[in-house]
Amino acid sequence: MTSLKNTLQTDLTVAMRAGDAESVRTIRMVLTAITQAEVSGKAAHELTHDDEVAILSTELKRRRESAEAFSGAGRPELAEAELAEADVIARYLPQPLTEAELAALVAAAVDQAQAEGLQGGRAMGAVMKALKPQTAGRCDGAVLAGMVKKALGLG
Repeated sequence: MTSLKNTLQTDLTVAMRAGDAESVRTIRMVLTAITQAEVSGKAAHELTHDDEVAILSTELKRRRESAEAFSGAGRPELAEAELAEADVIARYLPQPLTEAELAALVAAAVDQAQAEGLQGGRAMGAVMKALKPQTAGRCDGAVLAGMVKKALGLG
């Protein structure tokens, strides 16, 4: 199985040959973020696929938040640039979960936690821990937490 980093490096070469400046710039930024994560800490290490997906998800979220901030500040040209970068990053992430799929996953995890007798914050922690691997890179963590709180009657 090829790593996401290898796919990005191959696509970078293709984008450079095609003269796609937007893709080249975005892929370079993402590759830089992955490389920084690999060399951070006491010793360099190879990232897992899940680690790479988490980095891409973070970068995607940053672009969307920046676009929202630029739109609010009356800078539509900068917002469009951020959204274009977000589109490039989204091509490398798993297909997002639909609201119905996410609701079904949350309901199943909440039922399991309640069957174990967990309530309140402990149930929230158990449900989030169970859902994280299933939803990694496929939904926003804040949206997930909100749905879990609502399902548990905490918020």
